[in-house]
Amino acid sequence: MVYSCRANPGSRRLLLSLLLLAAWEAGSGQLRYSVPEEAKHGTFVGRVAQDLGLELAELVPRLFRVASKGRGDLLEVNLQNGILFVNSRIDREELCGRSAGCSIHLEVIVDRPLQVFHVEVEVRDINDNPPVFPLEEQKLFVYESRMPDSRFPLEGASDADIGANCVLTYRLSSSDYFALDVNSKNDENKLVELVLRKPLDREDASAHNLLLTATDGGKPELTGTVQLLVTVLDVNDNAPTFEQSEYEIKIFENSDNGTTVIRLNASDRDEGVNAAISYSFNSLVSTMVTDQFSVDPNTGEIVVQGNLDFEQVNLYKIRIDATDKGHPPMAGHCTVLVRVLDKNDNAPEIALTSLSLPVREDAQFGTVIALIRVNDLDSGANGQVTCSLTPHVPFKLVSTFRNYYSLVLDSPLDRESVSSYDLVVTARDGGSPSLWATASVSVEVADVNDNAPAFAQPEYTVFVKENNPPGCHIFTVSARDADAQENARVSYSLVERRVGERALSSYVGQGVRLQPLDHEELELLGFQVSARDRGVPPLGSNVTLQVFVLDENDNAPALLAPRAGSTFGAVTEVVSRMVGAGHVVAKVRAVDADSGYNAWLSYELESARRAPWTRRTRRASACCTRLRGSSRALAVLWARRRPCDVNVYLIIAICAVSSLLVLTLLLYTALRCSAPPSEGACGPGKPRLVCSSAVGSWSHSQQRRQRVCSGEGPPKADLMAFSPSLPPCPGSGDVGEQQDLNIDPDLKVSPFIFTNYKVYLWKI
Repeated sequence: MVYSCRANPGSRRLLLSLLLLAAWEAGSGQLRYSVPEEAKHGTFVGRVAQDLGLELAELVPRLFRVASKGRGDLLEVNLQNGILFVNSRIDREELCGRSAGCSIHLEVIVDRPLQVFHVEVEVRDINDNPPVFPLEEQKLFVYESRMPDSRFPLEGASDADIGANCVLTYRLSSSDYFALDVNSKNDENKLVELVLRKPLDREDASAHNLLLTATDGGKPELTGTVQLLVTVLDVNDNAPTFEQSEYEIKIFENSDNGTTVIRLNASDRDEGVNAAISYSFNSLVSTMVTDQFSVDPNTGEIVVQGNLDFEQVNLYKIRIDATDKGHPPMAGHCTVLVRVLDKNDNAPEIALTSLSLPVREDAQFGTVIALIRVNDLDSGANGQVTCSLTPHVPFKLVSTFRNYYSLVLDSPLDRESVSSYDLVVTARDGGSPSLWATASVSVEVADVNDNAPAFAQPEYTVFVKENNPPGCHIFTVSARDADAQENARVSYSLVERRVGERALSSYVGQGVRLQPLDHEELELLGFQVSARDRGVPPLGSNVTLQVFVLDENDNAPALLAPRAGSTFGAVTEVVSRMVGAGHVVAKVRAVDADSGYNAWLSYELESARRAPWTRRTRRASACCTRLRGSSRALAVLWARRRPCDVNVYLIIAICAVSSLLVLTLLLYTALRCSAPPSEGACGPGKPRLVCSSAVGSWSHSQQRRQRVCSGEGPPKADLMAFSPSLPPCPGSGDVGEQQDLNIDPDLKVSPFIFTNYKVYLWKI
């Protein structure tokens, strides 16, 4: 049995030329270097950082590192100078066996941002393994009857090196009877045979001791030897012969036990017992062969008895002996090469590395999320793997190198819409039927501050009674931020402004009053509340609060001087004794700083016993006409006669006046009901859009027009309704618009009455 190198001379020359190259391949993004095996620790391999275009100062901050699958720490990079050097002993034969090419694949990874480079270091073979024979001594038994040119196969040597280092030449020690013949059938089978040069004579020499030397083609040359002990036998002079000296068979891996590989047929020119042939494995056949195959000694049929695995062994070299039953027996030899064909019996393997999680929702397109490496132990189409990703958005797979992919961002992320993605990477080979494998990746989306706090509505209307104690609660506003954690934590503040002569902060704090509010001083307090989150940079929004101060009856009526020079609280009139009953003695006016019902006044006359006058209140005043925040009422004092003089006349006058009043009311009612409706008529008017100058909001209101009971001036609208949520009316503060709404520009708007979230404005 003979072992030999697999590379032909042309391939060896090409390999030697490639070993001298170590250059950057721009098309594939890969660095290539070469280093001889058994190089000493610290041997220079290449300037990785410089060739990759990286600055030496950024190697440590960017976490420059080198990863190698299954290669341990054979190679390392000096972070100070960026040089790749040999870190430990490299044995090419241990790494790659007898493969023609041997490379160490490195992944050079840097972070911030994440980049991955591929470096392939080819390990060059050196002649560090001498040829080795399987045995220290080989024994041959040769019958003296063998004819010259008879051939006896020898087990050749094997060399663990490759290329020229494993090209073996053989030489035989000097002999008159034997010569050496080396015949190369193919790369896997080089026959080394001992050739009989002339007939043997056992009586002259019963044994021959020869030395076989194998020399490789390395520099310096290494050799191996084996002792050949040839014993000359006397009997049977014809050995069995096979139809072919070599057979080549192909069989699929995973074939069932008992599958026939080949049925051999040998013949012997002898007769009788000397022609009976038995088949067996040659004594030098390895246990690897005998574990997988068996041979029938009678039929020469070779069958499978073990599990054939292409990924472990794809070629078996079986030496078969055909031995006759003569005395002594003679044997013929042949070689059966069994090539194992690949089947798609290995699913792809997926490995995820360098995960950069979580991913910020503002990450740019092309951001690398993870590195994916796939592998399939099969060969050919069965080992060609394609990868796919589900779902397809917002990520995609990008092929970076042979069987290497990057998971990158392909479309925008929005954490508020989707906070995490469960991705599935599927690797499928090209076999038929194809096999596949999956790997799951959970990608969390990290929040960024891209949402400002938002209030439920842009404006709030609040009603607060005046004179409430400082520190009492006014209203609560709340804003919601769609972000997470610190980006969603909201703080509130008041937007400072001036309110008349004072700052807003002197009136209110965050949600509480700092000092009592006075309706007579301030009827409407408008301000803004600002909401800010704690993101970087912070985002915020504002909301408007309209605080209406409701009137309380906290002001007593005050008498006004009836004429110039008079003092408040006192009315002095001179009345003649001759005045008749019903004569007006004096007019008394009073004012109340409050509003609405709180400003309606009534008069009582505290008179001395049998005072000659009485009090009459003009109902026009009792309707609470207001001017500049004060209600005025007019009381008229009438002179009267003593009861003893005027009782009869008084009764008559009262009856006459009452009758006249009833007649007047009936006439007025008849005229009003028969006349067509007009602007000044009583009764409901059609709904129309009105605007309150104090609030500035539009609303449709059913207005009821009526005359103020004083009877002075044109009819005035005394009731309006509005909704605070409607948009402000343009120019709500113009006096002209107030006049269009029949609001007396000399009169101030009175307090409000609230029903069903509507504000009713009474104007006196």
